Amino acid sequence: MILSAYNRRMISSIRLPAFFLLSSLVFVNPANLYAQSVPKNTSNAAEGEAQRAANLAESGHCTQALPLLKKAIRQVTDKDLKKRLGLDGLHCAMTHDAPYDSLDFLAVLSRDFPRDPEVLYAAIHAYSDLSLRASQDLAHEAPFSFQVHELNAEALELQGKWDEAAAEYHKILDINPMLPGIHARLGRALLSKPQPSPAEVEQARKNFQEELEIDPRNAVAEFVLGQLAADAKDSATAIQHFTRATKLDTGFMEAYLGLGTALNSAKRFPEAIPPLETYEKMAPDSPTGHYQLAVAYAGAGRREDSNREAALQRQSSEALEAVKRKAAIAQEKQNSPNPPAPEPK
Repeated sequence: MILSAYNRRMISSIRLPAFFLLSSLVFVNPANLYAQSVPKNTSNAAEGEAQRAANLAESGHCTQALPLLKKAIRQVTDKDLKKRLGLDGLHCAMTHDAPYDSLDFLAVLSRDFPRDPEVLYAAIHAYSDLSLRASQDLAHEAPFSFQVHELNAEALELQGKWDEAAAEYHKILDINPMLPGIHARLGRALLSKPQPSPAEVEQARKNFQEELEIDPRNAVAEFVLGQLAADAKDSATAIQHFTRATKLDTGFMEAYLGLGTALNSAKRFPEAIPPLETYEKMAPDSPTGHYQLAVAYAGAGRREDSNREAALQRQSSEALEAVKRKAAIAQEKQNSPNPPAPEPK
């Protein structure tokens, strides 16, 4: 898809107003699920204070507990107790009108328990509540600002309402036609439609060009223009845009792939090798990267290297298909109304 890389970079930054999707969430305290497993008696004074803070929080005295929890979580070394303190502090902060105190607890929990499902679950609810508060504050303090229109547009995009999102972006441009990022977002909305018409594609191309007039260092706009040119079989223009994208953002791996692919299409195989090798280092499991590099090596007369990349392309494709099959089987089992009973041991 034209905008797969663009959407990863841009939509990932969207902060959807929680009232669109998350208004029914109730913050719960997972610490209560396992609090009894933490030893109640310790000889360490700091842990004793920590236990007292946790007990206060879990008995409903969050106002008294919060300052003690904030101090204790940075002093204790016991992992189970630290997790308990963090989850208790998170619960108290989010349910007792001190939402920004939750950031202290989230920082510790995210650092020390980055893969813990209880921590991740609690963090989802906390960040959602913070998003809700911030969006409500924005709507209350500046209801006619372009930021409100932008927030609405982002929410509409996530719901797949591309025309409505485009209308919001047009409203922003009516307020400030020189605002960086908005022409590109309007172009994205047009291209994200299931089947954009040729006129919409052309309009999107103009939007990305206008974006570059406002912000010449927008690597993503260069990338999308490169992809549009490649789709139109205009390799020369595609190479120009992809080259600029890689220079503006040296970590933009899809731009390296686009550049190498466009150079292959133009039969400029030796020139295609460096960007494709850069892409392969960033995405070593990409079948597309191995394939394009095999083509470049073959065109440059490096037959042994081409054969190696072709073998890697087959291996990575098979591995990707195996992952897809496992995911499909798991999804099918999850959706089955009558899942099979587990086999007796």
